Order: sequence, then structure tokens, then C-alpha cells
Amino acid sequence: MKKSLGVMVLACAALFAGAAHAADDSASARSTSSGGIYANDWLVRLRAISIEPQASAGGALGTLRVDVNNAIVPELDFTYMIRDDIGVELILGTSRHQVTSNIGGLGGVNVLPPTLLLQYHFNHAGRVRPYAGASVNYTYFYNDKLKAGDTPVSIKRSSFGPALQASVDVQVANNLFVNVDVKKIWMRTSASAGGTDLGSLKIDPWVIGLGVGMKF
Repeated sequence: MKKSLGVMVLACAALFAGAAHAADDSASARSTSSGGIYANDWLVRLRAISIEPQASAGGALGTLRVDVNNAIVPELDFTYMIRDDIGVELILGTSRHQVTSNIGGLGGVNVLPPTLLLQYHFNHAGRVRPYAGASVNYTYFYNDKLKAGDTPVSIKRSSFGPALQASVDVQVANNLFVNVDVKKIWMRTSASAGGTDLGSLKIDPWVIGLGVGMKF
């Protein structure tokens, strides 16, 4: 899955680069039927996202073959266009994942990864508008109910890592568009039980989304 998604993202990026072209930034461009986005516009998107962890573990967690299940949840984001082709996007969403191992389920944990992405929008004045983004991600782990047998398991609460994005907006009506979004987020934590270190856990999910958006 990780390899195939990576190939898909690279293919999308190549397609986006080939499709991008220069656009007229003058006020007259706003009045054309091609639609588009411009400096000072706000974009709001609501997506359904599939979070697909590519988990790997070290130490005792690796010995137990600890893994993290997928989750499907809603995601809301807000984009402010600093320039016609440059935007800043805040992504809001949370998910709950079940943690498994070769000795059975270990319980669930909530993941909150608020992410602020700097984006470049290709073909900003057109109806088909691919864009790419990058960020440093912060992830907060909470409401964890993890146990190894009868022993409670504690995890590190926060994580920092990079995030990359490849997406496209397709305008379908005045100020309304559909969106396809693929993100890769690097996140990790560590665990302990009874004061004993159990090792590290890399989650590193692909996040694949489909949704709708509006321009304001």
C-alpha cells in the first residue's frame, strides 16, 4: 500500500506540474467564466478521510508486532490565500485508532494532528486547480486506554514531524468545488509499562481524502 500510494502521489505531482500554466492576475481575470482563486480569498473544505498508518515498532513493541488500525473520519480545513498562488491551510480533525499485537488488542488511542501547511496553487485562475503543500506537523495523543494484559501502558503524548500534501480542487459551480487530497504525515510515540521502556512506535500514516469546498 505504501509503495503504491507513493507512486500515485508522484504521478499526480508530475501531472500537476505538466498542467500548470501562468494566469492573468488582474481584476478582469476575476470576472471570466474560468473561475479561480485570488489573494485574500478564504477556502473552506470538508472531507471524509481515510487514515492509513504505516506502523513500525522497536524494542518490546517490535517483538510484539504492534500495529495501528486504519480509521475513517471527517476533516475540516481553512485556507487563506496570501497571494494568488500561495496559501496557508489549517487542517482540523481527530481520529481514534485501535492498537493490535500478536498477543491481541492493546486498546485504543485518540490522535489529534493539527497541521498548518504552506501551499503553492498551480493554475489558480482556472477551474482545475492542483496544489502542493508542506509543513511541520504536531500530533497530540490522548484518551489512551492501552494495556498489555492487566498492565496499563503509558505513551508519550506529543510528536513533531514533517507533512507533505498533493491535492486538486475542481470547480463545479460558482464558488463551489470538489477536492481530492493525499497527505503523508510522519508521527511517532513511545510506550512504557510500570516504569519499563517498551520501545518506540512510528505511525507515519497516509491520509487520503475526498470532499467539497467553498470560496469566500
